[in-house]
Amino acid sequence: MTEILDCFKAYDVRGRIPDQLNEDIAYRIGRAYAEIIEPGTVVVGHDIRLTSESVKRALVDGLRTQGVAVQDIGLCGTEEIYFATAHLGVGGGIVVTASHNPKDYNGMKFVREGARPISGDSGLADIRALAEHNHFEAAASRGGYIAVDTRPAYLQHLLSYVDVAALKPLKIVCTAGNGGAGTVIDALEPNLPFEFIKVHHEPDGEFPNGVPNPLLVENRAATADRVIAEGADLGIAWDGDFDRCFFFDSSGHFIEGYYIVGLLAEAFLSRLGPQKIVHDPRLTWNTQDIARAGGGEAVLSKTGHAFIKERMREVDAVYGGEMSAHHYFRDFAYCDSGMIPWLLIAGLMSKTNQTLSELVAARESAFPCSGEINRQVTDPAALLTAVEARYREQALSIEKLDGLGIEFADWRFNLRMSNTEPVVRLNVESRGDQALMMAKTGELLSLIDA
Repeated sequence: MTEILDCFKAYDVRGRIPDQLNEDIAYRIGRAYAEIIEPGTVVVGHDIRLTSESVKRALVDGLRTQGVAVQDIGLCGTEEIYFATAHLGVGGGIVVTASHNPKDYNGMKFVREGARPISGDSGLADIRALAEHNHFEAAASRGGYIAVDTRPAYLQHLLSYVDVAALKPLKIVCTAGNGGAGTVIDALEPNLPFEFIKVHHEPDGEFPNGVPNPLLVENRAATADRVIAEGADLGIAWDGDFDRCFFFDSSGHFIEGYYIVGLLAEAFLSRLGPQKIVHDPRLTWNTQDIARAGGGEAVLSKTGHAFIKERMREVDAVYGGEMSAHHYFRDFAYCDSGMIPWLLIAGLMSKTNQTLSELVAARESAFPCSGEINRQVTDPAALLTAVEARYREQALSIEKLDGLGIEFADWRFNLRMSNTEPVVRLNVESRGDQALMMAKTGELLSLIDA
């Protein structure tokens, strides 16, 4: 009888240890990945979770059983697997991580050659089916294993995004959430003029200060309060595998990811001239305005890393950004990084001699937004139909690339369903009218909550 492996999600593997994910399942996933992707050589690594090394060992055993050679970069962040896969020119990469999930969870993220994503419709479903079936072709020989150190090359690549000599001696609060980001900050520190104030810095899979997820409002105080107490110029917080980073200005104010997308787009346009910038459809006007002003082009993509990366490759975009704090870079194999964005922001602050709040103030005023508001509903599809009917007559345009996007002369909104739970996510913005944005947000919430 075929076992159902419910640790497989749309883009990756995530499950509770040991009932949803364990060493036996990891071994089978390794064999299935090898047989479906046929990578020849795979680079692997693991995050700071207590079970990650043992899960990785079982995964490696499965890969080698199927004849795949393994290069192991050890403790790392997700983006280091992306980097190593492209840098080493190997046929694939797998990192054992559960990012910001509870401490009794673990998982895996997969790429193929060139750090191209593997998701449900590009091989992950086939890997799942084969791992569930648990019947594999015998390999002619066992794959080899070596440990490799790609950290120096990765650090060198990160530093290439800034003119180190032009950086100002900023005071920066950095909150690793006891995830893996602290090890990279420590390695970068000797090369930079910054004073780092380190919060929850040491990697600790017990997560003594809570699961590292700065999207949760209750997790932001650790960074915000320390910025204020230290009189810092900037605050940065990361999730557990540090592929997302979050920003706080010198007053401890959390900066919405939407405005960071605009800032990073502006940084590339000012440095490189006209470029294509890929962005998600939840909040759009600020990014489009900045792209136009810089002589570039804003290109819409469905939300989600696989879609953003594919669209960036299609149009050769220099940068792609999601308001959820995922930032993607052409020179980083079109992958997302939680380290490149803060270096670019620090570079912008140094170059312009402006604070982060000054850099975003005009944009927050020009395009005020609600931030993403989540609501549980019993029938998300029916709700979207009802909302469309309510606003259709007044709309200038309606798009359904990702949920329901409706635009009017001076405000717009996007309402989309979660892929995994009975939740809808609402984003509202206006053209320079905070009161209108707030009124329309309230209006839409009253419809959603009815």
